[in-house]
Amino acid sequence: MKSNHWQEYMCALTALLRALSFRGAAGREIGAEAGFRQWQRLTFRVRRERKTVFLIGNGASASMASHMAADLAKNARLHTEVFSDLSLITAISNDLGYQHVFAEPLLRRARAGDMLVAISSSGASPNILAAVRVARRCRLNVVTISAMKATNPLRRSGALNVYVPAATYGLAESAHAAILHHWMNLVELGR
Repeated sequence: MKSNHWQEYMCALTALLRALSFRGAAGREIGAEAGFRQWQRLTFRVRRERKTVFLIGNGASASMASHMAADLAKNARLHTEVFSDLSLITAISNDLGYQHVFAEPLLRRARAGDMLVAISSSGASPNILAAVRVARRCRLNVVTISAMKATNPLRRSGALNVYVPAATYGLAESAHAAILHHWMNLVELGR
């Protein structure tokens, strides 16, 4: 999208959200409404069983992860965790490599039945993919949120996989924020 007009941007964002894809673990389309309901049920189970929702992302996706962790804890009464401690990030990055920045603490803190929400515009970030592999080994409920290429590896890595066909980071991030807020509202209001 090369236009600077607000209405065109909003139309493009609306079109992306209408094109939202929800796929299950087997890669089958399940539709947005069914996908959000399934995500809501999984989240209710996490809360009922006093488990943790881990949220991860890089850059703007890290900001969204942190924001959603706060909203879910405050408004939806969930135990949440993000790995945003600068000492932890730099220690792991320095000693093990940045690709382990989420996988390493997740390996130590996750319990079966927890949830990992992995946010990546490209769907190809090595550190996000490494964390998803750890989460699956630890039997977490993995929800992925991605954009860019429809063939990105994150899109086929979770129990639920949310994808928008955004070609730019701005549109991907705006769509992801709307998706995350809708999920949080479903959990908060669906008590």
